Amino acid sequence: MNDSVATADPRRQERIAHERNKLHKRLLRLTGQAIGDHAMIGPGDKVMVCLSGGKDSYALLDLLLTLRERAPIDFEIVAVNLDQKQPGFPADVLPDYLRGIGVPFRIETQDTYSIVTRVIPEGRTMCSLCSRLRRGILYRVASELGATRIALGHHRDDILETFFLNMFHGGKLKAMPPKLVSDDGRHVVIRPLAYAREADLEAYARWREFPIIPCNLCGSQANLQRQATKEMLRDWEKRFPGRVENAFAALGRVVPSHLMDRDLFDFEGIVADGEPRPDGDIAFDRISFHPAIETVKREASEQ
Repeated sequence: MNDSVATADPRRQERIAHERNKLHKRLLRLTGQAIGDHAMIGPGDKVMVCLSGGKDSYALLDLLLTLRERAPIDFEIVAVNLDQKQPGFPADVLPDYLRGIGVPFRIETQDTYSIVTRVIPEGRTMCSLCSRLRRGILYRVASELGATRIALGHHRDDILETFFLNMFHGGKLKAMPPKLVSDDGRHVVIRPLAYAREADLEAYARWREFPIIPCNLCGSQANLQRQATKEMLRDWEKRFPGRVENAFAALGRVVPSHLMDRDLFDFEGIVADGEPRPDGDIAFDRISFHPAIETVKREASEQ
């Protein structure tokens, strides 16, 4: 063996191990931060992790298991998969994986695939109906399991995409909250990956070699508006470092007095009372950049 190749391999392995360690620490930090910021999990909670077979839900379960080992509180984890009877779905993959890592689980079988494909015309977006059916079933299963939290694998990019989709196509400033009460009012839904970037989760899934199961129901619809929005955000990340981070940070720094929602701010009651207003028209003089952009620049320089 060539000496240069022999010496290069250990260095390469060391570099890969270093990058993976940084990635793992970053995802654990961001997941823990999201949980802490929004009081997602408390002592004695039973967290039902919804496992679809995609990279995000695998990562969510994996990270929560690690955080549970290190957390100062005790909480339970149970994994739940909804087998929607999609043709060719490998029913043995998830049970084998979950048994292998020793996680209690439940596989719920409901043929929502036939319902969605029968009701929605070919070529139309199936995600909305599929999501509603899936949500109702998962709420029922959570009640049967006694789960106090329903954990979903949505990440930062999902939240931002939803925000822009609602703005561009729905005329609303609305995204995915990191924590909410379910439609039936009986469950607390959490998104512990709310601060995690999709690119990091993709890299993490490759490293951990999760047995990914593709979704043939919605993944084949290449013309979805969400995909176009995803491409827009990825283009922004390449061309304008920090823009996406600032857009995400803006979701947590809302200034109702500088928007137009009359239900959020009493525009009719505004009067000039002679008192200085720090959020008055002086707010237009200068843009205050969020610290997130500095974080992005620092992490980019470290890579």
